[in-house]
Amino acid sequence: MRIFVCIKQVPATNKVQVDEKTGVLKRAGVQSKMNPYDLYALETALRLREAHGGTVTVGTMGPPQAQAIIREAYMMGADEGYVFSDRRLGGADVLATSYTLSQAIRSVGDFDLILCGRQTTDGDTAQVGPAIAEHLGIPHAAWVSKLTVSGDGVDAEQQLQDVVETVHIPFPCLVTVEQDIYMPRLPSLKTARQVKDKEIHIQGLDSFLDTDENHYGLSGSPTQVERIFPPENDAEHEVWTGGDCAERLHDQLKKWKFI
Repeated sequence: MRIFVCIKQVPATNKVQVDEKTGVLKRAGVQSKMNPYDLYALETALRLREAHGGTVTVGTMGPPQAQAIIREAYMMGADEGYVFSDRRLGGADVLATSYTLSQAIRSVGDFDLILCGRQTTDGDTAQVGPAIAEHLGIPHAAWVSKLTVSGDGVDAEQQLQDVVETVHIPFPCLVTVEQDIYMPRLPSLKTARQVKDKEIHIQGLDSFLDTDENHYGLSGSPTQVERIFPPENDAEHEVWTGGDCAERLHDQLKKWKFI
């Protein structure tokens, strides 16, 4: 079974500044890490490989420094890794990002199963995974907390709002997983030494089947951020001490007509 896992490098802190002119995060000088939700997708892929054989390939769309998370994936046990890096891919919205990743995956090869984390911590849209599947024309399931191989596909247990639903999806397919599906393993020192020189493949737009620049980056994004800015932190506050805090709170809430 050939498995592809989409991973992403995200800021390691939530205190990231925003460029008010361009509307993008200022990533320079900010520590980065693998998107936490993607660790669960990678662990799922590794466990499926251990149970059924095959290969696990990881890929990320980002700048050259995103090689760091490919290296981390190698240390966890991934077989092959790709960074899809090209300035022409920058500034993409959800639609352009998902189309880029679908083209990137096609450029690498055919896969039985594509795994994604539920969402990323810097975007939080939870739309890219299903959108990749739509571009590829394959079935998909989201919010999956249990995944087993069954015959010609997988049985996926989905955590929907009010119910838990189990569906069978034939290969090839895409699944986005929840954080409680498996506990990600820690990279081992032995594996780290073995893969420290392992090749990381770097590919750009020219390696894709569709090389039309208008379909990628800002040009391929039908939605544009008009304005984005960090919230102002100017709320007034006061600190109360002593034994009459409850009474003072009651009087204040009454003054505000909350009670």
